[in-house]
Amino acid sequence: MIQTQYPSQLLERAVHEFATLPGIGRKTALRLVLHLLRQDDEDVMRFTETIARMKQEVRHCRVCHNISDNETCPICSDPRRDASIICVVENIQDVMAVENTQQFNGLYHVLGGVISPMDGIAPSDLEIESLVERVAEGGVKEVILALSSTMEGDTTNFYIFRKLAPYTDVKLSIIARGISVGDELEYTDEVTLGRSILNRTPFEGK
Repeated sequence: MIQTQYPSQLLERAVHEFATLPGIGRKTALRLVLHLLRQDDEDVMRFTETIARMKQEVRHCRVCHNISDNETCPICSDPRRDASIICVVENIQDVMAVENTQQFNGLYHVLGGVISPMDGIAPSDLEIESLVERVAEGGVKEVILALSSTMEGDTTNFYIFRKLAPYTDVKLSIIARGISVGDELEYTDEVTLGRSILNRTPFEGK
């Protein structure tokens, strides 16, 4: 029988769960668990209740699919935002990245990923049809494609271009390639990302 390296099975289970988080190895997980053990019961209960409540109550915006506490997120319900411009991004982290640039005042549309046949992700798995529906409702003058400059991102850009082709009165643009090929938006510095948005160019489907 192989003995555990921890003095407590409960401790080992807690370390295992923390180690399943992205970027958290077992050493870091052990430090986090031991830190919680040193805290007061009240603090630990507040921590666990906050995580549980977040999981149960956080929802997705019915308009843009960003995370929200309500049916419509604060960005979509803000009358000061320009509803005629939609910035299409891959995930929620990208919304935060673009917002941090303070260079965009329109609305967003979160796809929930990019087309990737190798990973089994098809167009139907993404929020592309709901984007087309938003455009079809009218009032949208420009759609900005702000996906990562990867093969999967470019494939998704072209697919959206084809889907929105019938709406000839809607301008389709793409963020400037100040972002290196293969880079993801959430890891791009704010200045570079901000300039890429301001210097966006028409997307020609090439």
